[in-house]
Amino acid sequence: MLAVIIINNIYIIWSTMKRRVLNTNNNIKGEMLPEVVLVERSEVPLGQQLLNSYAVHKTSSSTDLLELAREIQKADSFVQATTCNKLKVIADQMMFLKQQAESVLLEAKRDDHLHHVACNFQKVPGKIYHLYKRSSGQQFFSIISPEEWGASLPHEHIGSYRLEHDMSWTPEEKLNSTERRDNILLLKQVLQLENNGSKVSDTEYMMIE
Repeated sequence: MLAVIIINNIYIIWSTMKRRVLNTNNNIKGEMLPEVVLVERSEVPLGQQLLNSYAVHKTSSSTDLLELAREIQKADSFVQATTCNKLKVIADQMMFLKQQAESVLLEAKRDDHLHHVACNFQKVPGKIYHLYKRSSGQQFFSIISPEEWGASLPHEHIGSYRLEHDMSWTPEEKLNSTERRDNILLLKQVLQLENNGSKVSDTEYMMIE
């Protein structure tokens, strides 16, 4: 709940900054420039009294003031746009983390439920178990798959899960994609080791020569 509030606040700030950027860009086009603040003149610089302070200071023309105002307006636009983009990135990251946290909580709830499902045997990590539902509404685990039952399947099949060594459950439909990915990574590691081994052999051969 706290994460949702923080994300909403960030999005509100981001929207406000975005509107400011758009307004700043419109002001630049319409020449609605900000007030220019100049450095104060000192009549006694470094403790020395000036005879004529106006003679040693540059007189700013209206063109110079306009250029300064445009530069300030441009800097404001860049600062607001940069802040807006950073807030957007932070909000997107927090939204992703929120979704990940929700996924973890849902998986934990599912795993806890599966561990409390009726079962007449001791479950072993690494094995796949099949979840059925009786007409009474009771769910239970069985080691017999729907394919083994065939047409005589007596109960509704809800799903099949593999018990992992960390006591979590993995749906059977995710096993093929996960195992395929693991096999690809293993194959890449083997090929990399073989390439490294061949390079070492070539180096050793050159040293012998």
